[in-house]
Amino acid sequence: MSSTPEHPAQQPSTAPGNPIAPVWNLPNVLTMLRIVLVPVFVVLLWQDTTATALAALAVFLIAAATDKLDGTIARRRGIVTNFGKIADPFADKLLTGAAMVVLSLMGLMPWWATILILVREIGITVLRFVMVRRSVIAASSGGKLKTVLQVVFLSMMMLPATALFPAPVGDWWDIAAYVVMVLATAVTVVTGLDYCWRAWRIVREQEA
Repeated sequence: MSSTPEHPAQQPSTAPGNPIAPVWNLPNVLTMLRIVLVPVFVVLLWQDTTATALAALAVFLIAAATDKLDGTIARRRGIVTNFGKIADPFADKLLTGAAMVVLSLMGLMPWWATILILVREIGITVLRFVMVRRSVIAASSGGKLKTVLQVVFLSMMMLPATALFPAPVGDWWDIAAYVVMVLATAVTVVTGLDYCWRAWRIVREQEA
């Protein structure tokens, strides 16, 4: 999450003489790995067994970790490419979006939450590309919290808690996952509205 306003790690450096990095740098390779892992994750999760669910969870967490890692590397090395600006947010949305759709198809996540989150993510991604010509809107703490909450509740829903733990614990786990999902959905929608508000203010100020 390093190449968009919400993930600023791959934003172009303002330092004089900072060269544009080659496309095949480590952050971009990690981004491509995340994209490659998505179909592997989907196939495993769709099998709907305890073993494959655990394997899918492991793949999901590894893919999510590459998202954090590519941002850290890019920030430290000042790496930026046009490819990364496009591929990184695409990989992020592909991973979490695929997880939500599959979980909804399996009846583990309500469709209303999936639709709300996906509409927000796709809409803000489009708006981000439109706004980049005018201004880069800084990442907000709410945007970062949104990402963390999404990964947490998706991971909780993937874990076959009722198969691994005694009945009361498994049921409590599912309830906790649902609560985190509701919170993540609310934060996702609110941060999306905040981004729209900030974008509108920038346009209005520039046209004034």
